[in-house]
Amino acid sequence: MNKVKSFKPLRFFLLALTAFVYSLSIQSQYSVEQNTKIFDANGVSIAYTVAGEENSTPVLMVMGLMASHKLWGEKIVNDLVDAGYKVILFDNRDTGDSERLDRLGEPNLWWKYFLSTVGISFSTPYTLSDMANDGIAVLDELDIESAHLVGASMGGMIVQTMAFENPSRAKSLVSIMSTTGAKHLSGMSEEMEGDFEGVEDLDIEETHKYGFYPEAMPRQLTAIFHAGDRSDQVSKIKVRTLVQHGLDDPLLPSDHGIHTAELIEGSEIKLYEGMAHNLPDEVIPLVISDMINFFQEG
Repeated sequence: MNKVKSFKPLRFFLLALTAFVYSLSIQSQYSVEQNTKIFDANGVSIAYTVAGEENSTPVLMVMGLMASHKLWGEKIVNDLVDAGYKVILFDNRDTGDSERLDRLGEPNLWWKYFLSTVGISFSTPYTLSDMANDGIAVLDELDIESAHLVGASMGGMIVQTMAFENPSRAKSLVSIMSTTGAKHLSGMSEEMEGDFEGVEDLDIEETHKYGFYPEAMPRQLTAIFHAGDRSDQVSKIKVRTLVQHGLDDPLLPSDHGIHTAELIEGSEIKLYEGMAHNLPDEVIPLVISDMINFFQEG
């Protein structure tokens, strides 16, 4: 049970703040401060924003645990826009300008984690499938038939689910530093476990400025626990896929990415030195270059 304490990710915040830090001096088409539009998606208010030319090929980007769309940063989005893509960003439910679902209650993570480890079914405020449907609803709202789907960490799990459940809506799939949830895969490093403490001590208003919403953690982690091992689902994905993963990832070690690529027939995998569970400045150009080449080859 000691490992459950690791679901208090102060270090996650520090890693991500460093990795996804954005420069307000960048002069291009997308700004993290640009307004979002809000619409009703299956009874939940979802916020989205768009960058790039209207008729360009669309790319839908999905962020990870507790993170709003701002965590993608300006460079990644603008590099895609400059390459000729229309980038659609949305805030997962419980984050950013999307609806906070406190009305659904706060799950007991200890108990939900225990039930997941022993294989007993349990209820959850919402599921990864619900979050995937939010992304599909954004495409519907914009009258987009299909888009390249790009997700990081939990966002990778979400776009994997989108590609499995709605393959016709995916031009391709890019899964970044994500996982299948298979139980045989490596756990997080001991250092990471030890450092994942203190989220309750964070200044909530300050974390919101950076695009983090710790209040979402119990519900979003419960959705991940509820999904469990998705290997069978992932193995049935027929969408053209690129897996991108850091060789130094202490949260989801590289075997998580390798396993994802092994399960999806015909997929490509790119492993990056110097990349942990983040997108450091020195790796971003290569990640984006590989992503754009992948899009164009399709």
